[in-house]
Amino acid sequence: QVQLLESGGGSVQAGGSLRLSCVASEYTYSSNGMGWFRQAPGKAREGVAMITFGGGRTNYADSVKGRFTISQDQAKYTVYLQMNGLKPEDTAMYYCASAYGLGTISWPLIEEEFGYWGQGTQVTVSS
Repeated sequence: QVQLLESGGGSVQAGGSLRLSCVASEYTYSSNGMGWFRQAPGKAREGVAMITFGGGRTNYADSVKGRFTISQDQAKYTVYLQMNGLKPEDTAMYYCASAYGLGTISWPLIEEEFGYWGQGTQVTVSS
């Protein structure tokens, strides 16, 4: 059973933009927050951004700070990742994930703190 569904990935040229969406269920949205991760083939999965639902606090990896923006639409149970100024090194499979219950979300993100994951959406950035 898919709990989260990412969309919005695709192929763009360097400097372009993409807006990723992660549609959750009411259940998976009922957590402390959600995060975006990415993983390139042969590389470790890394946390990209997070948002808490209670206070709307956000955090970003240094590699994307100033270029990516995470936001939410509570009414739609959706979290977004606006990606501007994309670089070839941003190429990866992007996943959204919901934290377990109302537990604290660490930063940098820890995968084990997230209980529900989407199937991923591919982002490819060419030079």
